[in-house]
Amino acid sequence: MDPLDFLEPAELLTFFHCRKTEMSCMENPLIFLNQLRDHNLIPEDKYKITIRMKSKDKIRRAVYEILDCLEKENSEHIPLFWRCVFKDVIMNQYPTLKLLHNSLMDGSFHFDPKLPERRESEESDERGSSKVSDGEEKETKSAKKKRKHRSGSSEGDDEQSGSSAKQTPSQKKKVKKIHFSSPRKGEAGEIWTWPIYKTQLPVTCGEVEGTLIRDKLARGEKCILVDKKQFTPSEFEKLAGKGSAKNWKLSIRCKDTPLGKLIKDGHLKAAVYKRRIKQARKSLFAASHSNTDEEDSEDEEEAQSLTEETSGEETEEQGESTQVNLDHCKTKFKVTCGALTGTLYKFRFASGKCGKSIRTELSWMSPEEFVNTALNQRDAAWRKDILYEGEPLSALIEANVLILHSLLCKCKRCKPKDEDLDDEKNDDECCICKSDGEEDLVECDQCPRSFHQNCHLPHIDDTTVEDDNQWLCTFCVFKLTEECRYPDEQRTEAVMSRQISQHLLECQYLLLYLCNADEEQIFATNPRQYLENYCSVIKTPMWLDKIADRLQRNEYQTVGEFVSDVQLIFTNSATYNRNNPQYLNMGEHLKHLFDREFKKAFNIQD
Repeated sequence: MDPLDFLEPAELLTFFHCRKTEMSCMENPLIFLNQLRDHNLIPEDKYKITIRMKSKDKIRRAVYEILDCLEKENSEHIPLFWRCVFKDVIMNQYPTLKLLHNSLMDGSFHFDPKLPERRESEESDERGSSKVSDGEEKETKSAKKKRKHRSGSSEGDDEQSGSSAKQTPSQKKKVKKIHFSSPRKGEAGEIWTWPIYKTQLPVTCGEVEGTLIRDKLARGEKCILVDKKQFTPSEFEKLAGKGSAKNWKLSIRCKDTPLGKLIKDGHLKAAVYKRRIKQARKSLFAASHSNTDEEDSEDEEEAQSLTEETSGEETEEQGESTQVNLDHCKTKFKVTCGALTGTLYKFRFASGKCGKSIRTELSWMSPEEFVNTALNQRDAAWRKDILYEGEPLSALIEANVLILHSLLCKCKRCKPKDEDLDDEKNDDECCICKSDGEEDLVECDQCPRSFHQNCHLPHIDDTTVEDDNQWLCTFCVFKLTEECRYPDEQRTEAVMSRQISQHLLECQYLLLYLCNADEEQIFATNPRQYLENYCSVIKTPMWLDKIADRLQRNEYQTVGEFVSDVQLIFTNSATYNRNNPQYLNMGEHLKHLFDREFKKAFNIQD
């Protein structure tokens, strides 16, 4: 008899309820999800969405969502859940499950603290108080909100309790009754509408977290708090290494929702920030040069409200401190030497000879190799000749932004093994999803690109990875065969009607090119996951990952079908963002790149 039969279903359900977060944090949950799928405990659509995710945080949120859905909608299957995950082969993969199994078998779970009764807030915000007359519409909206709520429930209570202390006296009575958890199905639940977040919001940009002060954003002041320091949105964007995007309304997010959308929907008020030239690069590299007062007033960017003036002296001091902090937090630096450009990666830098730290379009180079290639001089001074924003690289070193390793250093950059030298030739993150992820990266033997096996098209099977022969990525194969494919000029109409089986390479290249160009991964995932009202505007959503799946499964018959899906992404973007020029321009830019590469790939001369 199964030992689980001696436990009441209610006990198993309570145990499950208290362990969802622990299970959602398990590393590499693919086998766990496969087991649930094999026992029909997970919806097929959620399974497919989750296994395509690259971000660890998104995977954890998705797994928690799946477990939460199982508890709320199919609680009668909880005993089956425990039976299927307590198989030895599954527990051997996940120590967390083994610990949970032991807790159930030895009865120690009975000593868990008794849970307090669930309480709900008596206060409803302005959006939650508006009633929806159409029952079907109400059900649809609540389902979408439920998804967002659960993904948001992983945030700690510390931030919320800290905010509650700042409520006005008129709010205190209601605040005492607020329960800091996601609202139930049917209630308004975006955290930016919760009373506890009336004065501030948790925000992220890349991997950097901060707290947005609402009223300071409305006044155009430094409004994002990070480690007791305040930043403007643009400065926070730079701090997170996203400064090249120059679009904080998209890159800064609250619960995966861009601030631009919150501003557009009226949840946030933002003053117009403008940039103006004010101070010299002395603020960038305080230890490097002594410039004149006139030079000291030229090159620093500073955010300033159109409605409020501050004293010039105080602003300059803040600007110096902020810019130095930003450079110390940066991990990448755009550098030049003569006509050659590249990106210097801080974590790879060791010295002039050690560490291939500069990525050009074609390869990784050490600083000395970068200078020698650019100037064709063997005795060039790399500290002086390599420039970052007009200043020599020595300025970054003197300001301790870049750290020179000593001659006695024995790290893998300074004393690399053969495998380390080989790894330095390729990127440390996936060319497509822009993350290192939890999976191993497969390196191209022809170019510096690296890929996750399922990010590349076609997918890279295990046999290829284990093979000692050289492997070339689709980018390189496409380039090597480019000249011999279409010696004659082609017409668009003729190309679109061709069978895709004969032109898979071109289509795979075009899609990988788009994914690589989509730096912020805006068009990569299903927009319905983070835009609540998307389906009310767009009836046929399309995204790059979905096209990649279809291409991998050979679902397209002609080139035209593939192109039609790609163009649908841009059409949807133009429709949904017709009143939002920032997002609209992103879609138009990607469309321009695709149209150009499509004509080049097929040698079209219409």
